[in-house]
Amino acid sequence: MDKLIALVTERAGISEDQAASAVNTVLGFVKDKLPDSISNNFDSIMEGEAGGGALDSLKGLAGKFMNK
Repeated sequence: MDKLIALVTERAGISEDQAASAVNTVLGFVKDKLPDSISNNFDSIMEGEAGGGALDSLKGLAGKFMNK
């Protein structure tokens, strides 16, 4: 998640604290919208503790949003 915060800091031109707050707000919103089967593991996935297809999918999705 540190990489995501750094990316938001750089691209949005805001402080690291502001970026962390924004990232946590968005991730909380997304987590609340996910089915329980995914949201139960969401924090581990975002911290890189869980791997596999789910993490790769999230990284790809985040990359698409950040490039717009």
